[in-house]
Amino acid sequence: MMDNFTPGQFAAELTAAGVPEEMHEWLAEYGVGALVVKMGIHFLEMSPERTVATMPVEGNTQVAGILHGGAHVVLAETLGSFAAGMHAGPGRHAVGIEVGATHHRAIASGTVTGTCTAIHLGRTLTTHEIVMTDEKGRRLSTARITNLIRNSAS
Repeated sequence: MMDNFTPGQFAAELTAAGVPEEMHEWLAEYGVGALVVKMGIHFLEMSPERTVATMPVEGNTQVAGILHGGAHVVLAETLGSFAAGMHAGPGRHAVGIEVGATHHRAIASGTVTGTCTAIHLGRTLTTHEIVMTDEKGRRLSTARITNLIRNSAS
């Protein structure tokens, strides 16, 4: 069994999730999170201004065989929270305080891409818009997340 104090324990997880090597130290203590792994989220770009990731539809569907609405929100919150955390910087962290989504179109197979774009990057609050699209570029959902930036406990 692994604990949160084993150096490098999340290296393979971070690499598999597409996290750039230069960000491994930042995420070394916690990895990308169990839900990100379970959902199959894979990062393509990571910055406070723009974070992009993909997620398979397979394994993330609801009873009707389409991508679960909650899966859209998990992808959105993951992207917005990682972007806010990068903006917060060392000694600070992001805490989600509001997330909402509008679903425009269903998808039953393939891959969803989430593109997170900063709307506001402030000292104490960040807001990001996340647009989920299918492989043809059609908009599936639009989400918005606001994160509070706090100082980490010393």
